[in-house]
Amino acid sequence: MAVTQKFKMENFLAADLYGLTDEPHALGRSNVETVAQLIAAGVKIIQYREKDRTLREQYEECRLIRSLTRQAGVTFIVNDHVDLAIAVDADGVHVGQDDLPPAIVRKLAGDRLIIGVSTHSPQQAVAAEQSGAVDYIGVGPLFPTQTKRNVCAPVGLEYLDYVAGNIEMPFVAIGGIKSNNVAEVRRHGARLIAVVTGIVGAADIPAAVARLRQELRS
Repeated sequence: MAVTQKFKMENFLAADLYGLTDEPHALGRSNVETVAQLIAAGVKIIQYREKDRTLREQYEECRLIRSLTRQAGVTFIVNDHVDLAIAVDADGVHVGQDDLPPAIVRKLAGDRLIIGVSTHSPQQAVAAEQSGAVDYIGVGPLFPTQTKRNVCAPVGLEYLDYVAGNIEMPFVAIGGIKSNNVAEVRRHGARLIAVVTGIVGAADIPAAVARLRQELRS
């Protein structure tokens, strides 16, 4: 892993929660407002996920979010669009199984970006680890989720058990995780956990983050 990527991966090794934008569930808050509150709550990794705006509109939002996250020392990941991530000098890009292959993303990004890829099976996790192009993987969706369109069926905690026991690279557990099951996800080996509506859909985002952290300590 290049020096640039190692530096940008520091938060992955120390953080507990991975935040994502999700404007349709954010109680009227903009993505930028949500990010500001995530930062205030002490979330150290934030992914920009936006499916409904034009790429130009996403670029303008991400410029503002990049400024906020840089000032706060927060790792900023852009979902899907490697070109957008490069354009706004994000820390990384996260791609799915139907997006550009990680090897091509790495060719485009060089060592400027850390690269994450969503995985839903042991075969995909092993392929990501062996690719030499991926820095971390997403593991999920663990439970049913309504925040992503055309999502695959839940993979369950058994897949999380496999990754925790067999994959050496960093990973983030994701999909349907809320305060009532986050402790269980931790018990199955996840150190970094993504919570979407359980945070952005809360009236008080810092309070929601505090409750999740309390559950993680239980």
